[in-house]
Amino acid sequence: MIGEGMRLEAMAMTLPEVSGHPNRIPFEGVLTLVDEASNRPPAGARGHRVILTRAAALAALPSLLGMAVDYTPGWDGHDARRKCGVITEADLDGKRLRVSGYLYAKDFPEVEQHMKRSAPGSMGMSYELADAHVEDMRTEVWTLTKATFTGAAILLREKAAYRGTSFALAAKRCRTVRLHGSARTEHFRLQNGVQQMERRKGTRWN
Repeated sequence: MIGEGMRLEAMAMTLPEVSGHPNRIPFEGVLTLVDEASNRPPAGARGHRVILTRAAALAALPSLLGMAVDYTPGWDGHDARRKCGVITEADLDGKRLRVSGYLYAKDFPEVEQHMKRSAPGSMGMSYELADAHVEDMRTEVWTLTKATFTGAAILLREKAAYRGTSFALAAKRCRTVRLHGSARTEHFRLQNGVQQMERRKGTRWN
């Protein structure tokens, strides 16, 4: 149940349910926090910590659906050629951008095994962006006012730019979120005229 005054923005794509599918293991996680500075500079941010605005995250939610999750053998970064799963749901719940989807367990058994061996709370996530716009590149902390999600990485939480991220195998299959009570879906459109923007294609920010 969503409490009074809380807002949940959610998007999902529906996959046919296949009982006992050997290549689908559900996962859930917190990809990032919005309107909050990262704990350390992401890769590609030229040494700057970053803030992803809530408006930018909401506008970019559709770009998350169908994007892959990847990993490195050391669980410390990104490798777009190791696409081990897919994101099927994205929810913005308060400051937490939550995602869920499926790991390709048959194709990448080492990923499932690592998750089952990992200590609770030890794994995190990192987003991958393209076309990121920085409001003012002269500031110490960069504010991202627009971006397109191109994927995400699973990594040790201590290696992530945001320490508030998480990743874990889900106890149940992924499900579509239904909104109740005061919750409502909102779509924001960024206005023109943002000063000091930078267009960065293909950059991964972790």
